[in-house]
Amino acid sequence: MSKSRLIGLTNRALMLIAAGLLVFSYLSILVNPAKMWLVSVAGILFVPLSLINLILLVWAILRRSKAFVIPLLAMLPAVFFIGRYVQSGNRETMAEGSSENTIKVISWNVGRFAYHSDEVDGFEECVDSVFRYLKEQDADVICLQEMYVRDSRKMKEYFGSKMKGYVAEYYMFPGRKGSFGNVTLSRLPVRNRGKVKFDESANLAIFTDYESFGKVFRVYNCHFESYNISVSGIIRGMLDAESDIIAETGTKMKRSITRRPKQVDQVFSDIENCPVEAFVCGDFNDNPMSYTYYRMMRDRKDAFVEAGEGFGATYARLWPLLRIDYVLCPKSCNVLEHDIPRIELSDHYPVITEIAL
Repeated sequence: MSKSRLIGLTNRALMLIAAGLLVFSYLSILVNPAKMWLVSVAGILFVPLSLINLILLVWAILRRSKAFVIPLLAMLPAVFFIGRYVQSGNRETMAEGSSENTIKVISWNVGRFAYHSDEVDGFEECVDSVFRYLKEQDADVICLQEMYVRDSRKMKEYFGSKMKGYVAEYYMFPGRKGSFGNVTLSRLPVRNRGKVKFDESANLAIFTDYESFGKVFRVYNCHFESYNISVSGIIRGMLDAESDIIAETGTKMKRSITRRPKQVDQVFSDIENCPVEAFVCGDFNDNPMSYTYYRMMRDRKDAFVEAGEGFGATYARLWPLLRIDYVLCPKSCNVLEHDIPRIELSDHYPVITEIAL
């Protein structure tokens, strides 16, 4: 076999592998990861896999290779999904609904206020900065995940001082030095409240029914199973010859990927029995090419897709690759504005949206 023919076959093999992995990422929205968890990994890698196939496509075209068909066909379905990651902006929607009855909603994983914990007084400064920012936003509903307090017995006093005028609905898990959990803050009248707890997990969803402009609606504040993987920890482990960091990371990913769909199904079942229209907010710990996203999107609009602009990534440490925080609203609503400000107060960026009911 000639050298040129061998190179050609190798190139085609690489293209087929890259194309096959991209096709697997499409399947991740349909396959329950509890049954086939590796498909979900391909979904996580949708963006880099798309870029790899794009590079291979351009390279094949420049070489005038007929193999360009392989990455081209693999990338065609990506046209229908790329809008979940990046948007050019939809100002027409904003203008059309600007006079309607609106509410402003924020969802933010505040990361237990640990983003600057290595600095002197970093925790207290982070807490003050987060709540100062939230007060400036003047939102109607605020969904916080990984909220941390040192004394959960004084929650009402705590939020009374931090967010005067807001009523807090919450569920906190006891920790070693304090408590953490989900908190929903609002100035709207509360009509009902509850929670969806997950087995063997310190994650959960809480829900609150609010009334605004004569309409009652429910807001789910979700925090689904996380990977519990530290990027810095992985790097340190790779530098340690005796470390089993790769195997440990794989185990953590599998555990998270297989647990999360059960939690998602629990919340979905609760939504199905909800007597009013439901908003779903929170940290899903999953990207738009996932079973989680498409399950939660049933009969809802993605606020970013409707009115976002630029990259939709919300996880600061791997920006712009990971979009895992969402505000999903009922289809009857009109999304007017959407913003993901890149403020350095958590490893997640807040998701801020204005919605016409």
